[in-house]
Amino acid sequence: MIKSMTGYGKALVALPNKSIILELKALNSKYFDFVSRTPSLYKEKEPIMRSLLNNLLERGKIELSLFTENKGADTVVKVNQSAAEAYLKQVYALQANLGLADDPNLLSTLLKMPDVLISPMDDVDEDEWQAIESGLKKAAENLDAFRLAEGEVLLNDFIKRIALIKEYSEAIVQYEEPRIELLRTRFKKNMNSLAEESTFDSNRFEQELIYYIEKLDITEEKVRLARHLDYFIETLDDSDSNGKKLNFIAQEIGREVNTIGSKANDSDIQKLVVMMKDELEKIKEQLSNIL
Repeated sequence: MIKSMTGYGKALVALPNKSIILELKALNSKYFDFVSRTPSLYKEKEPIMRSLLNNLLERGKIELSLFTENKGADTVVKVNQSAAEAYLKQVYALQANLGLADDPNLLSTLLKMPDVLISPMDDVDEDEWQAIESGLKKAAENLDAFRLAEGEVLLNDFIKRIALIKEYSEAIVQYEEPRIELLRTRFKKNMNSLAEESTFDSNRFEQELIYYIEKLDITEEKVRLARHLDYFIETLDDSDSNGKKLNFIAQEIGREVNTIGSKANDSDIQKLVVMMKDELEKIKEQLSNIL
């Protein structure tokens, strides 16, 4: 099971005197980064909300937006005059700089600005906080479901690309024996040319030839590559999403592919190595989005 690091979740909290909308957005990040947009009334609760979301969502850049809508004609609010004056001062300055005409809807727009209309309540009561906390958990649950759905798409893509890398790796076999024979023939031809000018120890030549061919042998690299590919697929089936672990395995896959390419000394094998690298790069791009 894997999860995408990006996602969106929303929850509605209905209270007797107001409605509260909680929205969560998640983006890629190596760590847990928390950004909140909440009315001043709820600022003191932000550390608790951060801790709660950290436990529920683990990693990513998490953006929380909290909106309130008061209900009922008896709702008591007052104008924060200092905030309204500060907004108005900036609006008039902007009008003057840009040569804009007066806006007849300026007052209604001004009243919609953050913290211009405020509630006389100074504290969030326990019942309201419990409702918000439950809503926050629900929004996180919805975001997690979004991550799982995105992860399913990535999972299928990973399986397809790992299968292609394995296919290209297995295709190398058909070129290995001709490659060794070509190297052996080339060595003997060069040594025969050398023998016309001087004598050489044929036994020593065979020993050196075997040593050189063993250095060019890629059997161990192919075996390790196959194990890494299988381990990658096994990790995809883990109960937890392991983006960091998958990154480590992808690095090991890349190391074996690079070694095969450097030892191959064969154009056909090099083509297969290039195709394996291409699929691996696509995997690495997507791994940056895995939780």
